[in-house]
Amino acid sequence: MQRVTITIEDDLLAAVDTLMQRRGYESRSEAVRDIIRERIGRERLETPASRCVSVLSYVFDHETRNLPGRLTRAHHERHDLSIASLHVHLDHDSCLEVSVMRGAHDAVRGFADTVTSQRGVRHANLHVIPAQISAASHPHGPGTGTHEHVEV
Repeated sequence: MQRVTITIEDDLLAAVDTLMQRRGYESRSEAVRDIIRERIGRERLETPASRCVSVLSYVFDHETRNLPGRLTRAHHERHDLSIASLHVHLDHDSCLEVSVMRGAHDAVRGFADTVTSQRGVRHANLHVIPAQISAASHPHGPGTGTHEHVEV
């Protein structure tokens, strides 16, 4: 790890200190490292074909006409992005779904837009994490197979 010295305005340093305290960072260095990582990650995602892992969460009214079927169909049409899904019944009318995905950022964003723009879907959020996704072939237990590795 390298040590660097930076010059920073008083009000900007105060904002970093406030962030540090609010989030529970042990040092300014950790806070600044996270800020830099977040910015670099955002820039990597500006390329439409950049790869990512993501979590799409949303609440929907399962009584909205044909909505459960439309949502299921959307998931099946983009099954290539899916890692896992969770469905939770919150009350008599509302369900929470969480979908963990990986793939090209533009494909993940397109899927999220398809789902969250449906009438009856509310409280939607897409959390995107930039990632390097590569295929690898090496032994795991008794066999060898090619599978994806995700580096974040």
